[in-house]
Amino acid sequence: MVEKADLEIRPERAEDRAVIREINRLAFGGEAEPNLVDKIRESAGFIPQLSLVAVRQGRVVGHILFSLIEIRIDGRSDQPRAALALAPMAVQPDFQNQGIGSALVQRGLEIGRDLGHAVIVVVGHPEYYPRFGFTSARAKGLESPFPVPDEAFLAIELVPGSFHGIKGTVVYPSAFEDVT
Repeated sequence: MVEKADLEIRPERAEDRAVIREINRLAFGGEAEPNLVDKIRESAGFIPQLSLVAVRQGRVVGHILFSLIEIRIDGRSDQPRAALALAPMAVQPDFQNQGIGSALVQRGLEIGRDLGHAVIVVVGHPEYYPRFGFTSARAKGLESPFPVPDEAFLAIELVPGSFHGIKGTVVYPSAFEDVT
């Protein structure tokens, strides 16, 4: 685990962008995720306070991005509910399994809650995200717009009771089209 004094979690800065691309490329093994980050950053769904980097000894070693999505409520598609997507989250391979990803997720959840967001959705490792309180999104009444295993489609409510009455389909912005 990383000592908190040894790790700073902060919003990304313009000078971090090249290393954020590289961390995502190394962690995911391609250009889809770095391109996704760039596209989200240019979109209306980008929230600067929720594009976070992990800095260890003055070096950016991890990145997480939460962006705006919608939940289209069944039978009321004209009244979508706002939510956040956690995507992507990457830690430089040499720094993985040291608690950096956990620190990024935890800080992102705190900031999301502080900013007034109620629900976060992630398509991710079912062994990893439940430790933060993520559970089956489908069990909460949410559907994915693309094929994804039930165990990997997860959600968390930051405000208790937020899932009440929001049975519907998650709608990702066009920035996600090349990744899914």
